[in-house]
Formats: sequence, structure tokens, C-alpha cells
Amino acid sequence: MELMPIVSFVVRFQLAGEEQGVGKKQWRIKVTHVQQEQEFLFESFEEAMAYMGEVMENS
Repeated sequence: MELMPIVSFVVRFQLAGEEQGVGKKQWRIKVTHVQQEQEFLFESFEEAMAYMGEVMENS
């Protein structure tokens, strides 16, 4: 039986602020790649997902 690689992430969302008058929330997103013990900060969910997709493609 061939072992498949495991890629794990911890994703944390922290409210960074809110635009006055608009009510749009700004988030700080920290993604930790567990196997490589690396952390990266993102300002959008789309950027965080793109990073995780890239890591998975290269694993």
C-alpha cells in the first residue's frame, strides 16, 4: 500500500477592523502549514486559499 502525502493547515481569522459607515469587516488571516512549520499572513480568504492550493499542488 502506497502512502499518500499529508498536507495540513491551521487557519486563524482575526478581526482587524471595520470600515466606518460601510460596516465592511477587514480580517487578518494566518495560515500555518503544519508539516513545514511555516506561517503566512493574508488579508483575504481568496489569497489564503490560493496559497494553500499552491502548496497542495507542489506536494
